[in-house]
Amino acid sequence: MDWTAYLPMLWQGAVVTMTITLASIVVGAALAFFFGILRVEGGPILSAVALCYTEVFRGTSLLVQLFWFYYALPLVGLSFEPITTGILVLAAHVGGYGAEIVRGALSSVSTQQLEAARALNFNRFQTLFRISLPQAVVEMMPAFGNLAIETLKLSSLVSLISIADLTFSAQSIRNLTLDSTSIYSITLVCYFAMSLMLMVAIKAIERFVRRGDVLSRAGH
Repeated sequence: MDWTAYLPMLWQGAVVTMTITLASIVVGAALAFFFGILRVEGGPILSAVALCYTEVFRGTSLLVQLFWFYYALPLVGLSFEPITTGILVLAAHVGGYGAEIVRGALSSVSTQQLEAARALNFNRFQTLFRISLPQAVVEMMPAFGNLAIETLKLSSLVSLISIADLTFSAQSIRNLTLDSTSIYSITLVCYFAMSLMLMVAIKAIERFVRRGDVLSRAGH
């Protein structure tokens, strides 16, 4: 059987994979900034809540999280579509690891600058968004880039909850054609190509952020 006839199916699977990956990165980045900022500026109670979130999603298996959201939550009356479940679980994973990246970057801002902000009568909100966060974002970019690539690779796990992503499509075609070598080789190439595109996009964002930081410093 000619497996090339199934290339459109692989393409559709690749589109689903990229959609889930990009949505997870965007939602996960929002969670990362929210909980990362809480870790630093949230006070004892909110910081503890953020710590619990990060430790739960960093300390448990992503696959088990995926199964729990998909199979266990419906038993208590809360269910989502498979794609929604995949995005939410991957986003929570990104948020858990990303929150630690945000916390570390914010904590690395020098105390001299924070003291200077207090001397200028900046409140905590102004200090965070005008002093700490602009500098921290530049430091976060390489780590967030690695996390984005990792998210793309981990997205293959959503195939286990019947989402027709690239991995699921490849497995289905392999079962029909029994051509493991060709199918899985082209799947590897597809994942590598998507990783390259993601890395190029991340590098472009990193250059933009760094250029903005340089211009901001020059303005001051």
